Amino acid sequence: MVGVLIKFSIASICLLAAPVAILYGFNHKFFPGSSHISRESVTIWSGVLAVISVNVVIAFYIYMAMKEPSHKHEPDHKFLADAKASIKQHSQSESELYSHGTKQE
Repeated sequence: MVGVLIKFSIASICLLAAPVAILYGFNHKFFPGSSHISRESVTIWSGVLAVISVNVVIAFYIYMAMKEPSHKHEPDHKFLADAKASIKQHSQSESELYSHGTKQE
């Protein structure tokens, strides 16, 4: 459980830090070639790359989640019994309503 929280925290930090770093880097001319393009192009390219960076972080997080070992969980037997009883009771009450409705007509 702790490993999952650590991965989630790292992904959350990256979701915030990556686009902000890209926007900051483009606006302060830290990236090579960004000083040779117009101000409008800097805004467009930094925005596009920031969006792409968010998608890359999300894809990486999904990949890491899919790679996690899955343990075969057994359902709670009491919960299953209660759920089956509830469904059975609901279907019986519907059939009773239907049979009473057809008798009245």
